[in-house]
Amino acid sequence: MKRIVIFASGSGTNAENIIKFFNHTKTAKVTSVFCNNEHAKVFERCNNLNVNCLHFNKEAFFISDEILNTLKKEADYIVLAGFLWKIPPKIIDAFPNKIINIHPALLPKYGGKGMYGMHVHKAVKENKETETGITIHYVNANYDEGAIIFQAKTALLAEDSPEKIAEKIHILEQRYFPRIIEDIILEINE
Repeated sequence: MKRIVIFASGSGTNAENIIKFFNHTKTAKVTSVFCNNEHAKVFERCNNLNVNCLHFNKEAFFISDEILNTLKKEADYIVLAGFLWKIPPKIIDAFPNKIINIHPALLPKYGGKGMYGMHVHKAVKENKETETGITIHYVNANYDEGAIIFQAKTALLAEDSPEKIAEKIHILEQRYFPRIIEDIILEINE
């Protein structure tokens, strides 16, 4: 059984969904969640699911090898679920094609530094897009530029607000993210 460590920064709905999904498979198990925001709701969600949630700071992540060494002991795969910091090269090098991210748009559109959450949905609305979606991709040294694994689309109506767009994206995230992670793990380990 493979081990997944999730990185999150916020409410943790995707982390919770992934944890629950893998609680019912023999493919993998979420061993812990790492969070850089001590006030994030993901801590409460993890507590309710009996999953360890570790808070860490920039020093542990970017400067020392504390997080890297912990990952080497606890993770076969790393999943970013609403995590906003750029992954340091030392972690990317230690987990080649084993770090998976989800982005709330159809990359390469609306990607890059600062393009997350409502920033993405507002830009999609402002540009009068007729569709948007999610992109699940591998993480490399640049924001949202890793190889694309999977995309799913949803149609947009002219009257859709950024909040409505966020709802549509959330539905896609919940439906596809855990399944695609499982597919990746199964495909690599066949």
